[in-house]
Amino acid sequence: MTSGKFKNVIPNKNLPFKKAMLLNSSLIGFFSELNLENKITGVSSPEYIFSEKIHQLINENKILNIGNEQKYDIEKILSNKPDVIFTNYVPNFANTYEVLKSNGIELIFLDDFMEQDPLEKSKYLLLFGKLFGKEEEAKKTYQNIEDNYKKIQTLSKKSRSNSLVLCNEMYGSQWFLPGGGSFVARLIKDAGGDYILKDNKESSSVPLSFEEVFVKSENVDYWINISPHKNKKELLTMNPNYSKMKVFNSGKLYMINNREKDNANDYFESGVVRCDLVLRDYFKIFHPEDVTFQSEPLIYMKELK
Repeated sequence: MTSGKFKNVIPNKNLPFKKAMLLNSSLIGFFSELNLENKITGVSSPEYIFSEKIHQLINENKILNIGNEQKYDIEKILSNKPDVIFTNYVPNFANTYEVLKSNGIELIFLDDFMEQDPLEKSKYLLLFGKLFGKEEEAKKTYQNIEDNYKKIQTLSKKSRSNSLVLCNEMYGSQWFLPGGGSFVARLIKDAGGDYILKDNKESSSVPLSFEEVFVKSENVDYWINISPHKNKKELLTMNPNYSKMKVFNSGKLYMINNREKDNANDYFESGVVRCDLVLRDYFKIFHPEDVTFQSEPLIYMKELK
């Protein structure tokens, strides 16, 4: 099984796993989607986890808080004896990984964040299905996501509206736009949006100045993935220059905070798995004339007015 730079070899005799710990919360969505929450015995940084069920299990002491990116509680992990720990590889923790392995804990490095194709990311469901003895359920779930996703892609190809799209916002003096080869750019394209950086080949973020973005976004209709603000006026306090942009004055602006609680945002949890629902949000935003999903409210996105 390969993920990003890592090849993980797991002997069949060790499967299915019964007790797992997660060192990054981006994987929670896969467990929730397959109803595997009860296989989790430890998580890091629970304040960033959205799932009610996980919080309930933490409150009942069935899931331990095992620390955070600064420091993991090795004692707690070892005394709990999980079968497996899932994490993305962080070089600083090489020693920690060795300690865990030498205590007979299987470590699986998953670089899911490197996947730029939304469906490929959802496909990790099949992996978790295999590892936890839920293969059939995982196949059905993935099939459903893929069918929904492709149906929306087909609808967006038929649509006549061609919406120009801008993403993210300024941080300090730079505007970090997702590269044209990124996960977000792919979602915009599949939802029938015309992303201002679509011809770029990068999969990582591309830093531009306000002036560069201003020129490129002259005819933008939709500005998406803005971080949470109370209203447009509050957005201007971050950068008064936004008021010069046509999209700010007459376009539509959307934040990704419709399912947010304190520090946790479900877009980064269930949204990672349910790329079909994220795509549906974008499709509804870019094609207001299409009535296919009219009765279904936006899930992750919220309009900024």
